[in-house]
Amino acid sequence: MRWKLGGGIAAIVMLGAVCGPATSGPAAQRAAWREAYAPPSAIPFPETNPYAQAKAELGRKLFFDPILSADRDRACVTCHLPNLAWADGRKRAPARNDSDMDLRTPSLLNIAWQEGRLGWDGKFRDLESVAFVPISAPGNMGLPADDAVARLSADAAYAAAFAEAFADPGVTKDRIEAALATFQRLIVSGVSPFDRWIAGDETAIPVVAKRGFDLFNGRANCAACHGGWAFTDGSFHDIGTATGADLGRGRFVPSSEALRYAFKTPGLREVAGRGAYMHDGSIATLEAVIDLYDRGGIARPSRSPEIRPLNLTGAEKADLLAFLQTLTAPAGNDRALADLTGDAPKP
Repeated sequence: MRWKLGGGIAAIVMLGAVCGPATSGPAAQRAAWREAYAPPSAIPFPETNPYAQAKAELGRKLFFDPILSADRDRACVTCHLPNLAWADGRKRAPARNDSDMDLRTPSLLNIAWQEGRLGWDGKFRDLESVAFVPISAPGNMGLPADDAVARLSADAAYAAAFAEAFADPGVTKDRIEAALATFQRLIVSGVSPFDRWIAGDETAIPVVAKRGFDLFNGRANCAACHGGWAFTDGSFHDIGTATGADLGRGRFVPSSEALRYAFKTPGLREVAGRGAYMHDGSIATLEAVIDLYDRGGIARPSRSPEIRPLNLTGAEKADLLAFLQTLTAPAGNDRALADLTGDAPKP
């Protein structure tokens, strides 16, 4: 069997600066910025949960199987759809009772590179600790951990899969979490026009997008939080929009003024097709997101020092939008690896 996800890691070689050798001025600045977006050479896996093909395949099976929901009518893929950038395209995540949850479904793209705590408010210490929150939540999949273990233990095919993945047929909560996390770390964004430009193809993106890249890294200051290959700093910021009872990361660190209304910085890969936006889906379009940042949000003590009014022109907003649209990979333009029949993913 040959199973390809929405990407793996490709070895993309940086081919130098823009417009020939540049030693000073705007061209040199753009060349320096471009270096920060070079792709990684391998998918990182923690020492406590190293990659194994059988474990990844088990995780894939669990991810798509409704066996992990109380009524066998939901699975991880219910909210994390491959054709919707591993999110669901909704303003808020769907609940079991045909209502909405409080937060938007985050994309799983490039989750292997998400540093620090996970979740919009950082409630998860690592990827392994995520799975059973939605699996056991009454409003989500609604299956208690003990019931999930018993259900999988009684299934002969799963018992065999756990034996292959862990050299032991025993099913445990920790092993379910480890398998799902291993699979999810293989969910990697495809090669976008931006990646081809970073690799040296000057024709890959239009001039307007190149101007947007300069704004993104320069005066608009977007890269302060959305920098690097995965377009996130992995941190939590109040961008001056959230109000009400949900304090984001501040709920867990009430003594920190800076973390009040601070939410996790999402990556921007495939962002043009991932609306609605923000942690609560409160902004419908990418154009409206740009307008929000241009205004600078609510001036308050917790607002990130990186957020301020930008006073962008209409043309500059169009440039930023054009750049963000280059972060979407064409259909079928997957990266080269994440093939579950081989050894650990390597360049």
